[in-house]
Amino acid sequence: MTQARISPKQLVNITDHRPFPLPQNRPWVMAQTWQRLLFAHYRVSVDVIRPMIPSELEIDTYDGDAWISVVPFLMNHVHLHRLPPFPTTGKFPELNVRTYVKHNGKEGVWFFSLDAASLLAVWVARLTYNLPYFYAKMALTENGETITYRSTRRHREASSATFVAHYRPIAPIQDYASDSLDRWLSERYVLYAANRRGRVFIGDINHVPWSLQPAEAEFEQNDMAHACGVPLIDKTPALLHYVHHLDVIAWAIQPI
Repeated sequence: MTQARISPKQLVNITDHRPFPLPQNRPWVMAQTWQRLLFAHYRVSVDVIRPMIPSELEIDTYDGDAWISVVPFLMNHVHLHRLPPFPTTGKFPELNVRTYVKHNGKEGVWFFSLDAASLLAVWVARLTYNLPYFYAKMALTENGETITYRSTRRHREASSATFVAHYRPIAPIQDYASDSLDRWLSERYVLYAANRRGRVFIGDINHVPWSLQPAEAEFEQNDMAHACGVPLIDKTPALLHYVHHLDVIAWAIQPI
């Protein structure tokens, strides 16, 4: 499957689908492409994750349920505004564990962890975005439509975490309703983060709506939620989606 890339110049003008405007009077700072992505969605207890997230942020729920998502993918074409990709940070696997929060009506994501195979990318993201990035030994291979994804965390003074899974799309791109759980879990255009002093920041992103495909997956090992201290209500994902390709631009974070 091939898909034409959407340039950052085009993305800044594709905004009709967004629930709120793009940042004004300041340019995007980073572009990237997310490829071969799996969303593995799990229900979690609001009471369990509430102490783990700054009090300024509201836990977002769908029909009373809180959720986390384990998201392996390939990061590609990563570069800063007006600069080419830098060696070792232009393409690498990444694996996120995230939940869903909001502030002043802006629905976004909160990351419990982000594992990446680039030491430089881990260092830069920790410094500039206040995100809990960890270095990991990672590999993504393809056999037809099946993705095999392996990750073992190697970050010093961090909880061990291993992820091994095989996943694939099982149906074409779906036209999910705007109020569906599928869209609620995916259509998020801000991230929230906090620095070591507890100050909370917001960062905007933009992309076209997700091209979600139903997926299936076999998990040989998935310690990612456990490593974050988040017990799952059910260890089997309630929902799986596959995304082949998504072009993204991101803005610098700002205090809320």
